[in-house]
Amino acid sequence: MSPWDGLAVCVAGLGVSGRAAARALAARGARVTAVDARDGDEQRAQAAELAERGVAVRLGDGETLPEGTGLVVTSPGWKPDAPLLAAAAAAGVEIIGEVELAWRLRPEGAAPWLAITGTDGKTTVVRMLACMLTAAGHKALAVGNVGTPIVEAVGGSGGSGGSSPQERHAEPYDVLAVELSSYQLHWSSSLAPLAATVLNIAPDHLDWHGSMDAYVGAKAKIFAPGTVAVYNADDATSTALAERAEGVERRAGFTLRVPRPGELGVVEELLVDRAFTADPAAEAAELAALADVRPFAPHNVANALAAAGLARAFGVPPEAVREGLRSFVPDPHRIQHVADVGGVAYVNDSKATQPHAAAASLAAYESIVWIAGGLLKGLDVDDLVRTCAGRLRGVVLMGRDRHRLAEALARHAADVPVVDVADTDTGAMDRVVTEAAGLARPGDTVLLAPVGASFDMFANYPARGEAFIAAVERLAAAGDPQAS
Repeated sequence: MSPWDGLAVCVAGLGVSGRAAARALAARGARVTAVDARDGDEQRAQAAELAERGVAVRLGDGETLPEGTGLVVTSPGWKPDAPLLAAAAAAGVEIIGEVELAWRLRPEGAAPWLAITGTDGKTTVVRMLACMLTAAGHKALAVGNVGTPIVEAVGGSGGSGGSSPQERHAEPYDVLAVELSSYQLHWSSSLAPLAATVLNIAPDHLDWHGSMDAYVGAKAKIFAPGTVAVYNADDATSTALAERAEGVERRAGFTLRVPRPGELGVVEELLVDRAFTADPAAEAAELAALADVRPFAPHNVANALAAAGLARAFGVPPEAVREGLRSFVPDPHRIQHVADVGGVAYVNDSKATQPHAAAASLAAYESIVWIAGGLLKGLDVDDLVRTCAGRLRGVVLMGRDRHRLAEALARHAADVPVVDVADTDTGAMDRVVTEAAGLARPGDTVLLAPVGASFDMFANYPARGEAFIAAVERLAAAGDPQAS
């Protein structure tokens, strides 16, 4: 008998993770009701697919807790004060997320998890880590807040096939590289990864968590008893979380400085491990060269070191770390070099949607024409502008909250030329890029690092990045009569 057999479970939300959770639970005999406030054609098609698996679906009402519910599995986007979740909490019904569900569904002998969280860099690190694990000959997969729901990776979703015990509990991977958001960690209670890292901490998602302390507290859950805690020795909060974590197996830092015993770091042009060698006090292992890190930027070197720390905690040899970095293909819209036009480099970092991410991008270049703006989500930008002011050749502002950036620039970079582009039509990015080109000089970098979210002007940050790329390509073609 499955311990889930007959349990009445409410799955809140019909997103990718919610549907995977519903399938996994139904395959184990739970009585599943999936609810979603939406009731469109897409949701009805999803409901029909779930109904074939024995899942009851209620559309158009995401607020009422189904009668008799014994467990709620919530999608990460649902805030803790959502009416259904508040009702469950008031009734003493346990609330977990898909990640916690996946952990509980792991069969005996399941693949260990190497887990990543942090404000910035999670997706890059999880993909770098997967490349390192694969280079070492392990069957590995990047999961979690990046693509594949974890319940599918642990063999529990019934996503495409049957529901026999053998199929449901199959575990095809040696190890999982798991990206975890603060939302997912908030709804988790028993995760115990083999190794885990907190890359960095800066204010983000405070509207969801309610406070900075709550946001940091969610991130802290990743350092569980028995876990190897890989922390950022250059980030005070990451370091403090590792130091305060109780019962961890061991602690290993990563730094952009020369590493001390117990750390991974940089020595001249090399990435070096002094944490996972036989004698960290007396020996170091060469892992890779700085040139192996692509795209090259200080924060991306830190990403590579974090991934290497997790890989080394799992026993990956140094040569596989190097091979993994060399095989890693960066995702688009993350410090992506688009073109050189008239001696000026054009770089797309549309993914930099909050100040901490934009600061890392701006730190990678010496003389910048900065394209910024969008939805700032209430985040303060004064420290960012103060820090990067000396690197700015000029600034082009766009988007709804551009006035807040203009005010910060007036306070901290009053001598820097600023162009305000108020347009929001489909040609706005062409005008933004043209204005940036007018401010730039040979040797400069025109950098799209918006600080804000994209939804005021674009469908999402990739759409904003694609608009920038297209505008740069048109600029290049206009400047070269031979260009096709």
